[in-house]
Amino acid sequence: MTAYIIVEIDTKDEALMAEYRKHTPGLVAKFGGKFIVRGGNCTSLEGGWTPARVVVLEFPDRAKAERFYHSEEYKPVLAMRLKAGHSKAILVDGHNG
Repeated sequence: MTAYIIVEIDTKDEALMAEYRKHTPGLVAKFGGKFIVRGGNCTSLEGGWTPARVVVLEFPDRAKAERFYHSEEYKPVLAMRLKAGHSKAILVDGHNG
């Protein structure tokens, strides 16, 4: 079953976030993932949720998503994102069928 990592990001340090973005595509691909959403305009439809930026990553399954997020390769890259701003992230199973 597919799995998705969904991240809401409020960037405070644009230069550091730009550096972070250079490293993520290769790492995501290495673990079988791909970007579904990478920024873009957001329009609140319910509840007043107005994130500055949203990223959605799709992985073939939960195990690969978890391996990516907790990998030694991603740890220093994740540290960049966390230092560059505020974010919230979730891992959610997809629906096949």
